[in-house]
Amino acid sequence: MEVRLCRDVKTLGRCAAADAASHISRAIEHRGHARIIVATGTSQFEGLAALVAAEGIDWSKVVGFHLDEYLGLPTTHPASFRRYLEERLVDRVGLRAFHYIDGEAEPEEECRRVGELVAAGPIDVALIGIGENGHLAFNDPPADFETERPYLVVDLDEACRRQQLGEGWFPTLDDVPRRAISMSIRQIMKSEAIVCSVPDRRKAEAVRAAVEGPVTPQVPASILQRHPRATIYVDPPAAELLSRRPEDV
Repeated sequence: MEVRLCRDVKTLGRCAAADAASHISRAIEHRGHARIIVATGTSQFEGLAALVAAEGIDWSKVVGFHLDEYLGLPTTHPASFRRYLEERLVDRVGLRAFHYIDGEAEPEEECRRVGELVAAGPIDVALIGIGENGHLAFNDPPADFETERPYLVVDLDEACRRQQLGEGWFPTLDDVPRRAISMSIRQIMKSEAIVCSVPDRRKAEAVRAAVEGPVTPQVPASILQRHPRATIYVDPPAAELLSRRPEDV
């Protein structure tokens, strides 16, 4: 795992996008197509915008996979991750395919359906973030580090739900769903490369615990320490609590 310090959020987005674009283009060159995982949330705004604007990616040879989705939330809701991905990625580039999680389907059957799709081949790069509680996708602490199931039905803890409220996606805490479908930790870790974007001071404690603390299900993102090609991009506020200054980019 590497940690790279970017001078501001826009630079972070450009650097993360350039990293992801290189993995995508390399996969297309070597194998004829690429398979990617895409996260949502405010941490991904700049990176996705820069990735969409990147030159040289043949999107017709790219298949995308959805990282997580709330249960029971329609695509018309402003917090729908399907809606987020449509507006910020899928409707703006011509992907070969994008496999959404349908949060309104029967949950276990939907986990099986998308799980079979994502497990059918290698993932070249996963674009992810880290939650304020240290979660990866919607794997809140204590996360399941053992299951081989590609997707799980998970309960969202209060810290996770408060983050969604604080980011402005819902009017009240009661409106934030309590359950979701999430890609599992082991499935994320099977990605050939991981590009993790983590801006903002409110993520500083999670970054410190993930980077410098022990690998533990109580800090799900700490598992990234065990990935040989994971890169975490942070801005100065997110890096504030680290004891060692990351490499500048």
